[in-house]
Amino acid sequence: MTTKRKFRPVIEETPQSAAPIRGRGASWSPANRFEKLHIDLTDIDCVDVDPASEEKPRRATQYFRDGTKSVITRNNSPDVGFETSLNPYRGCEHGCIYCYARPTHEYLGLSAGLDFESKIMVKMNAPELLRAELESPRWQPQTLVMSGVTDPYQPIERTLRITRRCLEELAKFRSPVAIITKNRLVTRDIDILRDLATCNAVAVNISVTSLDPNLQRVLEPRTSSPQARLEAITQLRHAGIPTGVMVAPIIPGLTDHDVPKILDTCAKAGAQFAGYTVIRLPWAVAPLFEHWLEEHFPDRKEKVLGRIRDLRGNRLNNSQWHTRMTGEGVFAEQIASLFRVGCRHAGIGRRPALSTASFCKSTTQLRLSL
Repeated sequence: MTTKRKFRPVIEETPQSAAPIRGRGASWSPANRFEKLHIDLTDIDCVDVDPASEEKPRRATQYFRDGTKSVITRNNSPDVGFETSLNPYRGCEHGCIYCYARPTHEYLGLSAGLDFESKIMVKMNAPELLRAELESPRWQPQTLVMSGVTDPYQPIERTLRITRRCLEELAKFRSPVAIITKNRLVTRDIDILRDLATCNAVAVNISVTSLDPNLQRVLEPRTSSPQARLEAITQLRHAGIPTGVMVAPIIPGLTDHDVPKILDTCAKAGAQFAGYTVIRLPWAVAPLFEHWLEEHFPDRKEKVLGRIRDLRGNRLNNSQWHTRMTGEGVFAEQIASLFRVGCRHAGIGRRPALSTASFCKSTTQLRLSL
């Protein structure tokens, strides 16, 4: 069977023709910056609907097997705080409109818009690849981050359990792992996380952008509700697992005023440490976010974009190292001060360092048992 393809010049699909799609963050697919043509692979992706209609038809999520040969990603950025990360999925159904990882889908020939949140690449053999890399004599024990790009607990994880199987491998090696997620599904794996916590080899960071469920539903449409994330913090702490909050991203003019309340509420739920980042809008994320503001907050659009430009040297994005996560200038200093004071009042600090002291290779354990 051949797949029907529809080829459309890039100019034919514009933000102005898009309308909100229920359950999705993006409402259109901007052209891939590496492609001369915009390619539509399935009939459901067509935009042959009445522009005046209230909503487009729902777009089903599709999953594809990722044939990657390695699952540990390395980076040399001074801004992210870690060197190695593990991402069981490429693309993320959570659909956060601001996600800086959206442009990574363009390397696959797809769009940073709807494709990123509806065409998910699944690394089914990630646990086996992880085990092989940890057993390699070249591997130097260090903290792995899940995830550095896409959420390891997005909805399909409930069924595929790839993240859980990766955690099982990490527990066998006593390899330290730091988890960042917006989904309460992380509490499903408390048994493994508790095991890692006994040797100071795990920390969980629950990402909270806003406590307003109405804002969360359009900003991060398929993530857990703010209340569910607070409950996850409480459950993890009751289980003895080091747990904190990532106030990320802070969006000036939209969520920055909520930073002290987020910190205080999360601390009361049990959060022990906190971190933050300021919104980043690389490549196609900028027009996607601009259009999202026009759809949902037209009255705040110019204020929000103006504040972002103030943080980014009069641009919507600045990828310069040392400032890309926090911004620069007066508003960046105000956000940093707001966060610092909020942490002090809430009684929470920075994430503690994890330990590699208990790391051991499974092959070594096997030899000792013989």
